[in-house]
Amino acid sequence: MGRYILKRLISAIPVLLGITIIVFLIMAMIPGDPAIAILGGYATADRIADLNRDLGLDQPLVARYFIWLGNMLTGDFGRSFSLNRPVLDEILERFNATLILAGVSFMMCSLLGILAGVVSAARQYGFADKAITFAVLIGISVPSFFLGMMMILFFAVNLRWLPVSGMYAIYGGGDLPDLIRHLIMPATALAAVATGVIARLSRSAMLEVLRQDYIRTARAKGVGERRVIMGHALRAAMVSIIPVLGIQAGFVLSGAVYIEIVFQWPGVGRMLVTAILQRDILLVQGGVVFVAACYVFFNILVDVAQSLLDPRIKT
Repeated sequence: MGRYILKRLISAIPVLLGITIIVFLIMAMIPGDPAIAILGGYATADRIADLNRDLGLDQPLVARYFIWLGNMLTGDFGRSFSLNRPVLDEILERFNATLILAGVSFMMCSLLGILAGVVSAARQYGFADKAITFAVLIGISVPSFFLGMMMILFFAVNLRWLPVSGMYAIYGGGDLPDLIRHLIMPATALAAVATGVIARLSRSAMLEVLRQDYIRTARAKGVGERRVIMGHALRAAMVSIIPVLGIQAGFVLSGAVYIEIVFQWPGVGRMLVTAILQRDILLVQGGVVFVAACYVFFNILVDVAQSLLDPRIKT
């Protein structure tokens, strides 16, 4: 197992390097002079030259990349000019909020999606199967940001059951119940599409396992249906379901960007949008690379979990 984990970690290195190159080139190809955009009405030739020198923009493109990469490898992501604080400190502070939102959404879509898929497969062509399929198709078809806005209109504006936006109440609050109330709508909106995808693929994986000979043998021996479904079929189907969970984790993490904008959630996604508008290059580059590294690391965990269920994967 240790050798397999080391192999996966080594294989992630070129992926992360490729991500840094793509992010750096995209930011470098944005039209306009970042120094002029930063200085605005205070832009003079001397100030532009000084700012370009401070940001390292007067260096050749290749040199700028290796300087930036070398600094990141030592834990120095640079300093945000718009916030006047280290980039890494800002990312870590914002990532806590994103991790809460994405983590709760991922747990919701994983549990609800697998449960719906199992029930749908166990009751194939029955009322439960048709009802779950109908709900899943609606969940997949409705964009998360649109669902979020409709939830705000219905639950926050009309019924006034839940707060409109933010992570905590502006006045008072700040405790766990307050966080949960603010989390219900964005987490549900973010999890809707992923829940539908997981449910559909879980149903397919369960149906394939339920057709296997050893399942029919277990039933013929008098094993209870619940034990057949949960003890035998689901365990075997998880080998196919876990990679889907890894893909949907990336979807939830990336989808948090526009959900954070809709609900004004103070996470990395909202930070990145603001940084892009302000042309805060180091903050954008550091944020994207950090999120991408988290996604790569999570996929390694998914591969390890899959290998524990099916040792053949390690070969």
